[in-house]
Amino acid sequence: MALVNRPQGTFDQLPEGSPKIEAHTRARAQRYVTDVAGAMLERAGAQLIVTPLFEEAEVVRRGVGGSTDIVRKEMFSVFYQGEHGGYVLRPEGTAPIVRAYLQNGLKQLPSPLRLWTHGPMFRAERQQQGRYRQFHQVDYEVLGSEDPVVDAEAIALMVDVYARLGVRGTRVKLGSVGDPEDREAYNAYLRDLFEPHVARLSDDSKDRLTRNPMRILDSKSEGDQALIAELRPEALLDRLGVEARAHFDAVRGFLDAWGVPYDVDPGIVRGLDYYRRTAWEVHHEHIGAKSALGGGGRYDGLAEMLGGPRTPAVGWAFGVERVLLAMHQEGVEVPDGERPLLYVAALDEQFVALAARLAFTARANGVAEYAITPRKPGKAIGEALKKGARYVAFIGSDEAARGYVSIKDLDTGTQMPVPVEALDDILARRLSLRSGNIADIVLELLLTDTTVLNGARLAQTVVSDAEVTRFARAFTNKAFLQGLTLPGAARAPEPFAGLTPGRSKSAVTLWNFLDPTL
Repeated sequence: MALVNRPQGTFDQLPEGSPKIEAHTRARAQRYVTDVAGAMLERAGAQLIVTPLFEEAEVVRRGVGGSTDIVRKEMFSVFYQGEHGGYVLRPEGTAPIVRAYLQNGLKQLPSPLRLWTHGPMFRAERQQQGRYRQFHQVDYEVLGSEDPVVDAEAIALMVDVYARLGVRGTRVKLGSVGDPEDREAYNAYLRDLFEPHVARLSDDSKDRLTRNPMRILDSKSEGDQALIAELRPEALLDRLGVEARAHFDAVRGFLDAWGVPYDVDPGIVRGLDYYRRTAWEVHHEHIGAKSALGGGGRYDGLAEMLGGPRTPAVGWAFGVERVLLAMHQEGVEVPDGERPLLYVAALDEQFVALAARLAFTARANGVAEYAITPRKPGKAIGEALKKGARYVAFIGSDEAARGYVSIKDLDTGTQMPVPVEALDDILARRLSLRSGNIADIVLELLLTDTTVLNGARLAQTVVSDAEVTRFARAFTNKAFLQGLTLPGAARAPEPFAGLTPGRSKSAVTLWNFLDPTL
């Protein structure tokens, strides 16, 4: 039977070590980008908002524009029980956020309201480097203010997020699409310019000439772009009204004051009616022909188009896959995830449940796993090393009878038995010691908490003469020595009765050191 594959234009986010993993398909890398971006945006006052993956088709038609390629060619419609439900998978995040803002009365919150979201978006476009039919975005929106400082802050935040992710080769291209009356006059100018050459336009651009001539300027048709280069239309940026020009100059002033680099790009256009004034893109030269990592702009008219009151707003979005591609091109490494702390292995079948319980408890201090079937020590150590664990613990009949586990430090090779009831304290205290050496941890625990490890347990804690020497050098605190629960006689009573140097040299040596008669 043939293997069923994933849909074309999509990818799986894979765990570490996967044989077919790529820069953008690492699940941990995807989460790293969204975590870093989200943390920075929340420090700037943004709150997380999450909207459904599908929306009423009308939200997208109004929010994105009925004449756009997204609506006309790239939307995924949702069907249920064989009938179209009037829904589409969301192709972008801005319109759903504004819809949620209006529907849920978020205008009552302090203004301006900063929001951010992340998640999958869907467009049935041709797959190319860094672009997929299901892709992931980080989206930042500010609603309730038309002050140019909000636009400039949004741009600065976007640049800061890229920098925090290690992406250095970026450049902001800044423009303005003016006010509605500016665009109306500009569309009339473009219509007059292109109408004598309508036969040379692509079918899509012929339609745009009637509906929205500005959309011709960002046509993907090579023939259209050749005609544009030949006619050399004036830029909308050069035809701004007084208020739009003042707003644009104010945004530039803030960016200059903050040291945010940018290039003025008259070629940036936004053909949708609700866009106002500021528009920008951030580009990276190493991610293919389409070098834009993301972009943003002001959209003061969108809330009204969705049936709400006028709500000034500005925002941006970037594609996570595009950013990961840029990080890969620049050699930026995603930091390693949390290292597994402990791997517990039972030496006998009857102790598997106990090994599992020890791992469950240890998860309060870090990542902990256990072997689901009995393991020999050598195999358990090999498995722990493959998982990258710091410590491996064994529990068998001998350990269980004496109430301890044998724990091995895989970084130093040190191995020693410790009481079961002290294991959590030992794992927790590793954070206070830079080395994390299990012997150092036990020493620190012995010196600070005599209720966890007493003199009777101490003899079971040392397994080599070298470790005895380390312990002996540490025990110079007389108050600590007096606080130990020690047998009173000079001879070795329980639990040391019957021990001889030949059978347990370390225990006898330690006992002799701690004997108060010495």
